[in-house]
Amino acid sequence: MSHEILTTAQMGAADAYAVAAGTPSLTLMENAGRAVADEIAARFAPCRVAVLCGPGNNGGDGYVVARLLKGRGFDAWVVRDAVGRGDAGAMATRWDGKSLALSPQALDGAALVVDALFGAGLARPLEGAYAATVEAANTSDAPVVAIDVPSGLSGDSGLPLGEVVIRAALTVTFFRKKPGHLLLPGRILCGALVVAEIGIPAQAAPSGLHENTPALWRYPWPSLEGHKYARGHCIVVSGPAHATGAARLAARGALRIGAGLVSVASPPGAMAVNAAQLTAIMVKPADGAAGLAALLQDRRLNAVVMGPGLGVSGETREMVRVALAAGAPDARPALVLDADALTAFQDDPDALFARLHDRCVLTPHAGEFARLFPDLLEDTAGKVEATRAAAARSGAVVLLKGADTVIAAPPGGEGEGRAAINANAPAWLATAGAGDVLAGFIGGLLAQGMDPFAAACAGAWLHGAAAAAFGPGLIAEDLPETLPRVLADLAQ
Repeated sequence: MSHEILTTAQMGAADAYAVAAGTPSLTLMENAGRAVADEIAARFAPCRVAVLCGPGNNGGDGYVVARLLKGRGFDAWVVRDAVGRGDAGAMATRWDGKSLALSPQALDGAALVVDALFGAGLARPLEGAYAATVEAANTSDAPVVAIDVPSGLSGDSGLPLGEVVIRAALTVTFFRKKPGHLLLPGRILCGALVVAEIGIPAQAAPSGLHENTPALWRYPWPSLEGHKYARGHCIVVSGPAHATGAARLAARGALRIGAGLVSVASPPGAMAVNAAQLTAIMVKPADGAAGLAALLQDRRLNAVVMGPGLGVSGETREMVRVALAAGAPDARPALVLDADALTAFQDDPDALFARLHDRCVLTPHAGEFARLFPDLLEDTAGKVEATRAAAARSGAVVLLKGADTVIAAPPGGEGEGRAAINANAPAWLATAGAGDVLAGFIGGLLAQGMDPFAAACAGAWLHGAAAAAFGPGLIAEDLPETLPRVLADLAQ
């Protein structure tokens, strides 16, 4: 399956491409309806089915579903407000079964509901009889199968368009996923998701947006003749003695994900506590910005992780500036900025952006993102657009953390403006310190030579996969220890 994601506009272009290439639009509609009917027949025994048909092409798909289910022994009827024109109207004329006016009562007795009201093309809230009927479907005991996207949900943002939206048990979409299938709460509202091929050529409507899977990047497997120095040396900057745990979590993550060497740069007052709890990870003294500058004169230190437990202060800002200026212009160490290293610039984000280079990854959660980019989540259409705008503004790869993490590269960089949605994070990952481990994962991958966009994508996916592999009871310390199992599976 392709990991490419298409917006609703791009999906419309893909449909048009298929038609121009010789596939009639009615054939695409028939294929779509058949794909939905096949999925229903594979999951449900023949039963009473209410098929909600809207006036557009989504409704046209619904007429096909009703006709095919009726032919397979289902007691199907259509619930509609008005018959559409064009292809939808043509499919309506092929329906020879019972039709009821759109109302909550039209669902009485249904053991299954098919939502073919609007799909991804809807741009306004559901109202009137549509809203009332959707509410009735949601409160009934009958499972709902949505065609394309649940009606009332934005296919682009994954956000409800109003107060009322279908809650589906199964959603069947076509050709490619849309952002709303992966972004929250859309991913939950879709239920199980099936992507069906309906005859659209694979090359139709290419996109720069992807679902984050291992097909999008390549883990830097070690070679037999390699050595630890070839796999990079990652430095994680520690906070003061009372706040060292976050840096150690990041350092453990960097080492487990394959960095050849990992060191914790520690203030003098925290040397003892860090040294007492680290073995394979080295501890190096670094007293403030001057100490970090001296440490980073060693060109072998090729990746730096800053922020976890570092503290929000002028000293943190100065240490970030030192790390960004380290090395020659064409050989600067890669840099992951997380947590306090971002919040320290909340009063003057431009002072940070002006210093970032093309080897930087920013990993804010929603609160930290709002501090650095206070206008973007409000002024853009959704999380993907906001993250892309942040990458363009900052000139760095931005990873906006969450259950639906979005990663974006700036235009013109190695990622070439690409973006990805990471949707494999389980609920167990909402635990203290998990973000610190993620920063370490990314830093360790950067140390091994991965480009920033690929490292951020790989780190996010491996982070989610490790959490899923461990399961209930997960704490942050478990993530690095579970990672070898995930990597072993990935290697097969």
